[in-house]
Amino acid sequence: MPQTVSGPDGHPRCGWCGTVAEFFPYHDREWGFPVEDDRRLFEKLCLESFQSGLSWRTILNKRENFRAAFDGFDFHQMADYGPAEVARLMGDAGIIRHRGKIEAVIINAARACEMEATEGSLAAFFWRFEPPRAEVWPPQTVTTCPASVALSKALKARGWKFVGPTTAFAFMQAMGLVNDHLETCVTRAEVTAARDRFASPV
Repeated sequence: MPQTVSGPDGHPRCGWCGTVAEFFPYHDREWGFPVEDDRRLFEKLCLESFQSGLSWRTILNKRENFRAAFDGFDFHQMADYGPAEVARLMGDAGIIRHRGKIEAVIINAARACEMEATEGSLAAFFWRFEPPRAEVWPPQTVTTCPASVALSKALKARGWKFVGPTTAFAFMQAMGLVNDHLETCVTRAEVTAARDRFASPV
């Protein structure tokens, strides 16, 4: 079973925080807290797509570069990107220069605009895939779940790219649809309380 590590304040955190110091603030302030903002949801799904095959540390350290390169992940602007923008991004050493992933998130931006028009918001769509509270598993023991498989399938059916079940599950963990903090992690109770206060946008 995954183990906790002692954080800077001496309280236990999820063990993956112990890999590098910059993981602690991300873990304590972002990972697992529910998100309703469409741009943040889109950004995270893009970053998870870029992470495929890489470490989250690599992406986290480049996150501000990604934001600058992709107009703050404003999917309305990104949907209009053409060959010139792809060439610019392929020349940007501050991000992951993977043509397939770059082109995928541009395609996904157009799909996000369509989803906003048909669903009212990205948040309204994504939060429909929150697993039932009764559907539980030991934290950090799975990399997919039925809900992430369903989310991946739904996104692919709408033309989204680089959104497999594992990517979808990591997105759900990070954006609060799944509380995957360890039971003994000091942040788990904070995330649970935040979810209890959160009004689902569905």
